[in-house]
Amino acid sequence: MRMRKKKHLYKRLEKVSNYFINVKKDIPNVKEAILQKDYLNLCNIFGNENEICIEVGCGKGEFISEMAKQNPDKNFIAIEMIENIIMLAAEKAASFELKNVRFINVGAEYLERYFKDQSISEIYLNFSPPYPQKSYEGRRLTNNDRVKSYKNILKNGGIISMKTDDKGFFDYTKDVLTGQGFSVTDYTGLDDKYLPSSLAVKTEYETKFMNLGITINRLTAKK
Repeated sequence: MRMRKKKHLYKRLEKVSNYFINVKKDIPNVKEAILQKDYLNLCNIFGNENEICIEVGCGKGEFISEMAKQNPDKNFIAIEMIENIIMLAAEKAASFELKNVRFINVGAEYLERYFKDQSISEIYLNFSPPYPQKSYEGRRLTNNDRVKSYKNILKNGGIISMKTDDKGFFDYTKDVLTGQGFSVTDYTGLDDKYLPSSLAVKTEYETKFMNLGITINRLTAKK
C-alpha cells in the first residue's frame, strides 16, 4: 500500500528547502549512476571542514537532530527516500534552528555517486527494514553491496553504528560486516552509560520498543 502524501507536502518542503541538498537523479540505473560521479562540495555546503556523518534512513529526524545538537563540531547528512518522512525530519531540524544538518531525498544505493571515497567519518543505520525473505536480500541496507559502498566512502578508522530490534537481521549484518573486514563490537544489553553517543541517542522506534520491553541489538563496526 502506497503512503499518502502529507497535506501541503510541497509547500512544507519549500519552507525548509534550505535544509536540503539537491542532487542529480537523472540516471535511474544504479550501476550507471554511481559511475557518473556528481560529488558534493561538502565544505561549501556547510561552510567549514568539519567531519561528516551520515544517517541512512532518518525517519522523523529525532536521532539526527539530537546528534547535531550534541555535536556542534560535526556535520550531519540524513538520507531518506520517502518525501513525507524526510519533510518531517527537516521540519524538526528547522525547529531547533540547527546549522549542521542537511537532508538528501535519495536511496542509499546512490551514495557513491555523491560522496568521494574516504570522505565520511560515521554512518548510522537505525532500525532499517530487515526484509527477512531471502528473495528481498537486495533491499537490505546491510547487504554486501551496500556495505561495500559504505566502506568505500568511509575514512580509514571510520565507524558504522547500527541498531535494530530484529535479531536475525542483526546477526546477518554482523556476518556481512565481519566478512568485509570491519572490526565489530556488540553492545547489546549494555547500559546507556557504556554506549558511544551514536548508540546512546534514541530514535522514535527505539523509545517505543524499549517501553514495550523489546531488546535493542546494537553494534559498531570500525573500518
